[in-house]
Amino acid sequence: MQHLPPEVRSQIAVVQAALERLLGDKLCGIHLFGSAVDGGLKPCSDIDLMVTVNSPLPEPLQQRLLQTLLAHSAWPGSDPSLRALEVTVVALSEIQPWRYPPRREMQFGEWLRTDIQAGRYEPAMPDNDLAILFTKLRRHSLALHGPDAHVLFEAVPLADLKQSLVDTLSQWQQPSDWEGEERNILLALARIWYTACTGEIAAKDAAAAWAAERLPAAHSALMARAAAAYLSGQPDGLAAIPEQVAHTIHFCRSEIEAVLRVRA
Repeated sequence: MQHLPPEVRSQIAVVQAALERLLGDKLCGIHLFGSAVDGGLKPCSDIDLMVTVNSPLPEPLQQRLLQTLLAHSAWPGSDPSLRALEVTVVALSEIQPWRYPPRREMQFGEWLRTDIQAGRYEPAMPDNDLAILFTKLRRHSLALHGPDAHVLFEAVPLADLKQSLVDTLSQWQQPSDWEGEERNILLALARIWYTACTGEIAAKDAAAAWAAERLPAAHSALMARAAAAYLSGQPDGLAAIPEQVAHTIHFCRSEIEAVLRVRA
C-alpha cells in the first residue's frame, strides 16, 4: 500500500477488502493500473482496477459485487473523499489460452450507476478493449492481490492489439457517438494514434501532446484544449463547437486508419 498515491490509499484499501470478502477463493488477482500508476492522478481521474477470478461469476454474485461497489465510488468531482471507480472483471478460464476478442465478465463504472441502482445489469460479453488493457497491465500496473500482471496474463499478440484499435475506432462514426464525451474521445484517439505508430501506450496528456505536434493547427488547438481540461479538471466547452470537434475526430480517425493499413 505504500506505493499507492496517498490521496486514494484508504479508498483502494476498502475496495480491495470488499472484493476479497465477496470473491473469496475465486479471486486470482487485483491490479491497479491507469493514471494512478502511470502519469499520475488528475482531478477527475478514475481509479482503474482489473479483477481476475478463476471462472465465470454466478449472476447473484455479480450483482452483489456491483451493488457493493456503488458505495465506494462517486461521479468525478462530486465527493472529496471518493474517486470514481472503473472496475473490470475477467475470468482466467475465459481468456487463457488467449483468443480475440476476449470476454469480460463484468464492468463497473459511474456511467452505469443509474442502471445498477435500477437492477439493470450488463451480461458477460466480448470486449475488444481488453486487448489494450492487458497490454497496459503487463507494462504498468501494481498487484494488490495475486501475482504481477506479466505473470498472470499472457502477452497480447501485436496483431490482436492492432485489431482492438481498429474495433475501438469503429465505435465513433457520427456526432451521436461522442456527444457529451468529446474530451474523452479526443484523448482516446490521441492514445490510439500513439499506440498505432509506436506499439507503446502513453498517458492521456502525453499522448495528446504527441498528437498535437502532428495535427494541423486547428485540430492541434482542439487536442490541446481537451488535454488542458483533463489536467485541470475544468470545463472544456467542446460541446459548444460540435463541427470543429467532428472535423478533428474524423481527421484523427483517418490518420490512424492510414497507419494501421500500412502496418497491417
